[in-house]
Amino acid sequence: MSIVNCPLSIGKRGCVHMIKEIIVVEGRDDIAAVKNAVEAEVIATGGFGFDRKFIENLKKIAEKRGIIVLTDPDHAGERIRRIISENIKNCKHAFLPQGKALKKGDIGVENASKQDIIEAINKARPMMVDRREEFTKEDLLELGLIGGKDSRKKREVLGNILGIGYGNSKQFLNRLNHFGITKEEFIKALELMEEDEG
Repeated sequence: MSIVNCPLSIGKRGCVHMIKEIIVVEGRDDIAAVKNAVEAEVIATGGFGFDRKFIENLKKIAEKRGIIVLTDPDHAGERIRRIISENIKNCKHAFLPQGKALKKGDIGVENASKQDIIEAINKARPMMVDRREEFTKEDLLELGLIGGKDSRKKREVLGNILGIGYGNSKQFLNRLNHFGITKEEFIKALELMEEDEG
């Protein structure tokens, strides 16, 4: 994270340092929620309404300051994240679990608590450029993250702990490999999950 001498978890009131990266969200309410949680510059895509010029501007911002993508944890948010990722290779990704971004049936960053937004940004990760195969489908099967009756819940909890969000089995495997999760991090996350269950 790009905050100097300031743990992000204390929030913007007790900290004079600002996050270096620009945070990219979907809408105006998301901007307000993020600015309420952290000291940062935040811009919105306006949903899918962005054009080539918006992407070109994001590229320039990414080169100078970097960007953190924090979209809604739903299908539309994932699609926006994918479009940005395909066009901008050096951005970081922050994920909110669906349960922490849900209010009266509405899923969105604007519904998350200040602390959950801070935690998501603290866990932001760059996507790996080189393809790596640290984890395999067999690993996930063996650990009950695929094919079991509570596999979905396990992936959701682990995704939250690791800061890579929820994904179906294929997405989850891709995120483990693309976001540079190490075996050590993964094992620690499994242990945390088991402690919570126990």
